[in-house]
Amino acid sequence: MPSARTGKSTSTAQFVPSGKDWAVLRSAAAGCRGCDLHRDATQTVFGEGPVPARLMMVGECPGDREDTNGHVFVGPAGRLLDKALAAAGIDRSKTYLTNAVKHFRFTERGKRRIHQTPRRSEVVACFPWLEEEIRVVAPRLVVCLGAVAAKAVLGPSFKLTEHRGEVLEHDVPRVGALRVGVTVHPSAVVRAEDFTGAFDAFVADLKALKKTR
Repeated sequence: MPSARTGKSTSTAQFVPSGKDWAVLRSAAAGCRGCDLHRDATQTVFGEGPVPARLMMVGECPGDREDTNGHVFVGPAGRLLDKALAAAGIDRSKTYLTNAVKHFRFTERGKRRIHQTPRRSEVVACFPWLEEEIRVVAPRLVVCLGAVAAKAVLGPSFKLTEHRGEVLEHDVPRVGALRVGVTVHPSAVVRAEDFTGAFDAFVADLKALKKTR
């Protein structure tokens, strides 16, 4: 896919040490220059959690707090996810968490860095990393949090609103058959006008997906 900034094709594939273990992958990801997002982000934010793991969750991309700290889901959406996981009876310490895109995409407003949704080209460019994470984590279930993650795994035509809370069978290149659950991203719950209703619906999705592991 072409880079919006340079017009050149972008992909992380040349930086990905395929077939290696998680530690090697994470180390290599720190030097990834496969798309333009690395230019402004503080660092690569790779996935974290047990390897292997029965459950893997995939979000969109790091936020400001994640970019600063170098860890996944540690900002407001991460704190809400912690509460939702606890309410659903899911142990975060036994769950592998990652994002479809490993660098923070943002725009600056004064001294603030405002999150922006990754472009499709950036999601596609970063997919080789996610593909290798899925391979090495070998989850029984991958839960996609939000439309960006769902489309990264299930394809650009996938509609989250039509399949929320469902588990689908999908073939991932170099991984094979995969069971994929879908729900909203916790940031959508944080922003919801009816917070209580949105939170309860999110927890209900997680409980339903938990039963399918």
